[in-house]
Amino acid sequence: MYILCKCYPIHVYLIILLYIVYFKLLGNCEGILSCCNIISLLFVLHREVQQMRSPAFSRDVSWRGRQMLRKLRNKCKEFLYFFSLWRKSVQMIGGNFGGGVQSYFVFLRFLVVLNFVSFFLIAGFVLIPSVVFRSTNHHQPTTNSTDILTVYEVKSTTEIYQYLLDFLSGTGFMEYSYLFYGYYNITEMPNGDFFYNIPLAYILTAVFYFAFCLICMITRSVPRLSTGVSSYSMIVFTGWDYSCLGDRATKLKQKNILYQLQVDLEEESRKRHEADLSTSKKVILYSLRVLMTFLSLGFIGGAFYGIYVTTQFSQVNDVKIMMADEQGILGFIIQYLPSMVITAGNFVVPLLCDKIALVEQYSPSTTIILALLRAVFLRLVSLGVLLYTLWSQITCYPNELKGNCTLCGYNYKEFQCWETRVGQEMYKLTMFDLLITVAVFLLVEFPRRLVVDNCSCKPVQWVGRQEFVVPSNVLGLVYGQTVVWVGALFCPLLPAINTLKFVILFYCKKITLFQNCRPALRTFRSTTSTFFFLVVLLFGWGLATVVLIYSLSEKLAVLLYLIRPSYGCGPFHSSSTMWTTVPDSFNNLSNVTQEFLFFVGSQAFSIPLFALAMCVNSQYAICVMMTCILNSPYCAFHGVILCLSSPWQCGDVLCRSFSNCLWEKHCTAKSPA
Repeated sequence: MYILCKCYPIHVYLIILLYIVYFKLLGNCEGILSCCNIISLLFVLHREVQQMRSPAFSRDVSWRGRQMLRKLRNKCKEFLYFFSLWRKSVQMIGGNFGGGVQSYFVFLRFLVVLNFVSFFLIAGFVLIPSVVFRSTNHHQPTTNSTDILTVYEVKSTTEIYQYLLDFLSGTGFMEYSYLFYGYYNITEMPNGDFFYNIPLAYILTAVFYFAFCLICMITRSVPRLSTGVSSYSMIVFTGWDYSCLGDRATKLKQKNILYQLQVDLEEESRKRHEADLSTSKKVILYSLRVLMTFLSLGFIGGAFYGIYVTTQFSQVNDVKIMMADEQGILGFIIQYLPSMVITAGNFVVPLLCDKIALVEQYSPSTTIILALLRAVFLRLVSLGVLLYTLWSQITCYPNELKGNCTLCGYNYKEFQCWETRVGQEMYKLTMFDLLITVAVFLLVEFPRRLVVDNCSCKPVQWVGRQEFVVPSNVLGLVYGQTVVWVGALFCPLLPAINTLKFVILFYCKKITLFQNCRPALRTFRSTTSTFFFLVVLLFGWGLATVVLIYSLSEKLAVLLYLIRPSYGCGPFHSSSTMWTTVPDSFNNLSNVTQEFLFFVGSQAFSIPLFALAMCVNSQYAICVMMTCILNSPYCAFHGVILCLSSPWQCGDVLCRSFSNCLWEKHCTAKSPA
């Protein structure tokens, strides 16, 4: 039978089919079943013979190709890893303090690279063209405006100490520079041979910058959440960190694993304790938690109110001081007053919430998550309160039809260039955060370590060295990055400033970690923390995106009290909204270019592109399907039907389908989908 199958498989099939017809006419069911079994066996033998005849095309080519691609990818990763930023420092931190602390510095390095690449994006399309093609005092004529609206006055000084104050606050000589929005305008070559559309480049660069940051965050690897395996067994069998080197790091990791087991046992015992409570005790406990929640919200609300009041006071008195030409230390303090209140609130309110958490009697993991959520809510919403306060003053809300806003739609007397004013606030938040970090590093952390090492009294030893708490430090990075995203539209060079800030922060934190800190006795679970930090970073990106959409969108801005671009500064001083530059620039293109762009945005182009992307995403599934078509059309047809019902899991569906057929060995690997 094997010889016949090898030499004349088609003849054998025809003979057996004739036998089936013969048994069918005689009504012999056992004979028909035997013939079907023989056909199945012949299919298997025929497949093995074909593999023996041409093994390279059936198995080796695809396998060798995948192996070569995998090796090439690994070599590229090794090459890039050799040139990665702070590679040895990160390895040393991981070896001495474990992967938890190392994750903070890896995340900080990611933000440094993200801001550095973003700066090159902004510099290549906005900054360098503005420097090369800039024509001084070039303004297009405006309509329905007066001369006073198109004048942007900048106060200058000759005193040396004032230059330092202007550098820290973004005023004076820095206000009308490439650092802020107000310095950019519609630029062309003096001879008129070349025209570079600065407004269009400004908008598209901002949009691509936000999209680039979103793509980088999504593509960043996120550890998988734990499955239904018992946490005790996961800690015992997979909890050890083999990057720990030395007795200190080993003992620390042992304590961390011990604490993780204690946390799990404490959570289980607390759940059992709560389940055994009587009804009256449960009512008392839940009432206490509700009361503490309202108390923590009261603290957070008080911080928001303080930010709102100080921002209003700062903006009003700052304008008065600038008009009176009395800038100095008092003016500097008034300008930095919102930043001081925000920083103080971010420091004091979480400490009060931590004391409240002791009374709430939650489990350790729930306590940490609640503390982080409150801190995130405080940091992001405080930034939102600052933006809302600025918006209400710029638009004269709620009396936008009275006062200085009736002539041009914004308070032109106090905010001649309101975009620059918003950029200055974000610049001051970034600079003040850096100053506080350096000041705490020099004036608090080092003296505390010296006192603890040289004083043996019990209160000092009870306080001890500070702990390096990973979650709170990462939240500080997220807050700083959110400030940069919010201010990037109004302060284009803010990503470059943030890059320098994060570089300084890296070395300060590294020195603090090795010289001043004792490792935290209680660690946060890595899977939960990584997922939570990514979500928080996306929240910050979302807050900044709302500001971007409101500033650019015409329809949304009309519904939410449109702030017209300033008449006296910026590349959009002659436009009703920023976004009107895009359709105006599109209408100036040639007809062929417009038709091509219309085709790219049509369904005739997008639907095939979507189908092609889905096919590329399931490329291995297609290879499996083609192989099975050559061997078993029925199995391939069945797999295609299942694949159409679930296109995004096409590879897994095909493998599950084909595994039920005769050719199971073709489906040993999963699709990349």
